[in-house]
This record gives sequence, structure tokens and C-alpha cells, in this order.
Amino acid sequence: MNAVNRFAVGLMAIALPALSLAAPFAYVPNEGSSSLSVIDTQTDRVVAEIPAGTKPRGTVISLDGSRAYVSDQPNNRLVVIDLIKRAQVGSIDLGESPEGVGMSADGRWVVAAIEESNEVAFADTRTQKRAFIVKVQGKNPEHAVFSPDDKFVFVSAEEGGAIDIIDMASRRQVAQVPVGARPRGIGFSPDSKRAYVAAENSSEIYVIDAVEFKVLAKIKAGLRSNGITVHPDGSRVYVSNGGDGTVSVLDTATLAITATISVGQRPWNMALTPDGKKLYVACGRSGAVTVIDTERNLKLVDVAVGKLPWGVAIR
Repeated sequence: MNAVNRFAVGLMAIALPALSLAAPFAYVPNEGSSSLSVIDTQTDRVVAEIPAGTKPRGTVISLDGSRAYVSDQPNNRLVVIDLIKRAQVGSIDLGESPEGVGMSADGRWVVAAIEESNEVAFADTRTQKRAFIVKVQGKNPEHAVFSPDDKFVFVSAEEGGAIDIIDMASRRQVAQVPVGARPRGIGFSPDSKRAYVAAENSSEIYVIDAVEFKVLAKIKAGLRSNGITVHPDGSRVYVSNGGDGTVSVLDTATLAITATISVGQRPWNMALTPDGKKLYVACGRSGAVTVIDTERNLKLVDVAVGKLPWGVAIR
């Protein structure tokens, strides 16, 4: 190896760790302005706006961080966005009125709740096409979320007061768990043994045994609880309360609310940075994302984004 090549290899060895330590981006679908706002989580500033269909809602990021899959509700599709070029590069037909989306831990499947037909659509990221659909019992599915072990998909039925459970091995619904009125956000413990569900109209959090498919506990949350996200270490669950303009912090060991943090108006769906140190909360009526320091349970800043932000996705 000559001196020039040795120098180049040395530069790469320095650069790669630096890249791996770079703060991730937070992607915010704005259903009122047809865009994804891109927030640099190191500076908490918007660094780009990407066109994302007509009414973007559920959003997930590929495992390598190169693509976003965004449900475009009026056009019945997933919009596929190249996050390096920051441009749309394709779309995947889904079904009428797709809402929340989820991604399997292995990155192969993107799953979308289809409201009008009471179905869940599965798109294969290898082919960039819809692969199959599963009919669910609940009416008006809102969110579809994989368990961390990829064995099940839990689906919140907004008008059904229940969680529908799809078995990935058989590709069919195998159980239904009744919960409170208007269930919405769903999150899992890292070991896949528990699921946490926000019931909006009853302002409750339901803790579900994700092995036996039964309710273990219900906890009073803030007014109109809807979004759920679970800390990477499983110790805490964050619940957005749309009517209160707050986020509740649930201790998973004691099932007690240990903190309540004021955020913007109509907080909805949220995401944590991979290290769990910062929480990004989409506040629809504020046109902003509230950033929370999770170690101190402290609001840091409101970041102005597009109109009616629906959620946040971070890889």
C-alpha cells in the first residue's frame, strides 16, 4: 500500500466513527402542508422540508436510514422518499385511507392500518410492493405496530374499543383484547412481553400481556391520551395527552405516573432518540415539535415545523 492509500484509509478510519456518532434526524409528517420536516436532533433546528404526498401521516424509516415510508391518506398509498436525495422516488398502493404505519425489526415489512376497509396492508421493502392484506375485526384501525420480536402486529381499532392481534407466521388475526374507548397509540416493552395502549376517549393507559393476550392493568392518564412511546430500556412509557397539552411519564415497574410535562397544543405521536435521552412530540395545533429532556423530564424547546404535524420518526 503506498503512502497516498495509507493516508486515505487513515482518513476513513477517523471519519467512520464520527459518522456513527452523529446525531440522527427526526422526520415530521405535516398533514396540513404536505411535507416532511427534517430536524437535526443535535441542534434541534429544521434543516430541510421534503414534499411527501398530499396528506402525510404515519412514517417509518428504513434500517439503514436511507428511505422513509409515509402514508399518504387521500391517495391511498405509501410514498417512498430517498432521505439522501430528499426526494420522492416511488410509491406503494395500499388501500383506502391508510393511517399509522409500522416497520418490522428486520426491516423487511412496512405495515399500514387501512381505515375504510378494516384491513392491515403489508408492503415488502425488497420488492417495494404490497405483498398481502389481513382483515381485522375492529372497526377503523388507526395504528399497526410490530412486536420487537416480529411475531405479532398489534392494531388499534378506533371505533372498536379493542386491540386486534395479527400472527405473522399464519398471516391472520388470532386474538382481540378489549380496552377503553378509542384506542390509538401502541408501544411494546423491549422483550415483547408487554404492550401499552392509549385509549383516547377514556383517558387511560392499558397494559396488555402480549403473550397471553389479556389486560394486566389500566391506569388513568391525562385528558384524551393518544400517543405512546417506550424508552429503549423499557423503564418508562411516554403518553401524549391531547386534551391537556401534556406528556405523562409512566414507570413500568410501579405502573405509576411519575411526571407530567407541559408541551404544545394537541400533542399526538412521538419518537425518542436511539439513546432515549430526548423525546420529540408532534403538537398538531401548535405547528411545532416539543423536545423533552427525558433524564430531567424537562421541556427544552418548541421547534416550528409545518402545519398539523402528525407524528415523528427517528431511526
